[in-house]
Amino acid sequence: MDPDYDVFDAIVAGGSLSAAARAMHLSPAMVSKRLARLEERLGVRLFHRTTRKLALTDAGERFHGDVAAILQAVRDAESRLIGTRSEPAGTVRLSAPTSFGRLHVAPKLHAFLVHYPRVRLELDLSDDMVDLYGGRYDLAIRIATTIPPNLVAHRLGGSRRLLCASPRYLERHGPPATIETLAQHRLLAAAGQMPWRLVKGRRRFTVEGESHVRTNSSEVIRELAIIGVGIALRSLWDVEQALASGALMPVLPGWEGPDDLAVHAVYPRGPSTPPAITALVAFLQETLADASWDAVRPRP
Repeated sequence: MDPDYDVFDAIVAGGSLSAAARAMHLSPAMVSKRLARLEERLGVRLFHRTTRKLALTDAGERFHGDVAAILQAVRDAESRLIGTRSEPAGTVRLSAPTSFGRLHVAPKLHAFLVHYPRVRLELDLSDDMVDLYGGRYDLAIRIATTIPPNLVAHRLGGSRRLLCASPRYLERHGPPATIETLAQHRLLAAAGQMPWRLVKGRRRFTVEGESHVRTNSSEVIRELAIIGVGIALRSLWDVEQALASGALMPVLPGWEGPDDLAVHAVYPRGPSTPPAITALVAFLQETLADASWDAVRPRP
């Protein structure tokens, strides 16, 4: 199989030459050279190039569909081969949300790698919903209400969401008196996280509005809330330490996000699951089993 297929697939997945270079541990110049070599050999242009981005040509889009299927078939063959061995081995490409990955996945990986020395991990942190069928990832952490039926899902924990703000913000602006006045405050949310749908018992309320600071990073929203910029709706797994220390305080206690959100480890359905993926999922379930994401820890 032409090794430039991997480069082509990585460019499509990353959306740019630089992103593909980072993913493949190559220089951008080398990625550009290999793409040019592939296009020259095929005799077609695969991408429209502008100063800001790359976009697949019609020919490139058709070709990528075939290449992605070939790459997936090769990975499936490798998985079946590795699956015949008793010891988990091979590469697992794991994607996780940025904040969750830093707080709850990365600190635990050393123990997993010590226990399974033949497994090689590639960890990508991103708040984007990655495509598990595009061939770039084997396993992903999804924080969602529902999981598509073409994915196998293993629950890792709940994701209770509370309104919170720093004491500094509450001293300066005062807490909202009622849920109806919440929208009059400075609200903080990452792109795509508003409007807020909140519940209190049988009551339901939707908070419309825009984030006081626009960002695509949930981590940035947490830090902005801690320094006193505004009120945020955050999951306990993200802010439990800040709540326990008093860096953040609950706002409008009783009003929360619906309890249908949970943390899952997901991977594509297939004829067999590589032992390395099975082992990593089991490890995450075991190490996160005692997480208290459904209850606020009392402040010491």
